[in-house]
Amino acid sequence: MAGSSLLMLIDDIATILDDVAVMTKVAAKKTAGVLGDDLALNAQQVAGVQAERELPVVWAVAVGSLRNKAILVPLALAISAFAPVLITPLLMIGGAFLCFEGVEKLAHKYLHAAEESAEHNDRLAALTNPAVDMVAYEQDKIKGAITTDFILSAEIIAITLGTVASQPFMSQLVVLTGISVIMTVGVYGLVAGIVKLDDIGLYLTRKPGAGSQQLGRALVNAAPPLMRFLAVAGTIAMFLVGGGILTHGLPFAHHAIEAAAHSVAGVAGIGGLLAAIVPAVLDGLFGIVAGALVLAVVMLIGKLRGNAAAH
Repeated sequence: MAGSSLLMLIDDIATILDDVAVMTKVAAKKTAGVLGDDLALNAQQVAGVQAERELPVVWAVAVGSLRNKAILVPLALAISAFAPVLITPLLMIGGAFLCFEGVEKLAHKYLHAAEESAEHNDRLAALTNPAVDMVAYEQDKIKGAITTDFILSAEIIAITLGTVASQPFMSQLVVLTGISVIMTVGVYGLVAGIVKLDDIGLYLTRKPGAGSQQLGRALVNAAPPLMRFLAVAGTIAMFLVGGGILTHGLPFAHHAIEAAAHSVAGVAGIGGLLAAIVPAVLDGLFGIVAGALVLAVVMLIGKLRGNAAAH
């Protein structure tokens, strides 16, 4: 009896772990939109920091990110336990914010060109002015990056909570904690690699041997396109994930997209492919429209506040 009970316990544990692994994969896939944005934003946050201080700054931000998630995970578990009715609204808010962030990023160079130019000039002035306290400058960069991370981490936790909301408490705890650690290690490990890519390339260009020098030049040249690719991929993923969250939360949109996918599924030869692609495309388009509407509302509120302050 004891042996069979032990085997049943082991089987139960294996089943739970298998369920947790599946849910973690699903949650990781759903948070992919935030991941690309997180990578690009955090790599940009390190810009302007002296080369020898880049990795310490990334480490400091990574520690801050873990602190953020140590606050957000218990908060998410408390909401799930005591106010589960808030999960869907929070998920919808997170999806709308993702879409807004994507549209705002597309419109950024038109809406904030002057501020971006001023920030770039301030960064150059700080680096070339010996009177500037670089320790204080570095601390400001770290605080800004941790604040940005808190917003992105909140999105990740909200999306993950929506995935595991119907699961037992222990499964929620394991998945939320697992996603938090995986995302933090993955994001900041990649950020560290990205910000040092050009340094590695420069090191290799100074090594003897044509092969090493050629590889070094390739790495140096690859760094800027990689940053641009991450920014573009992150933006597209934000629309796909954010739009998908919104359409799943709005029955009329969800049913319309299901009907569209069903209607193209019968196309000879490529029906299966179209049935997989069309929902993603429609989710993305819905996300762009939703993000544009939120941006318009935010800009209108900002304009009204500005007019009120002027009077």
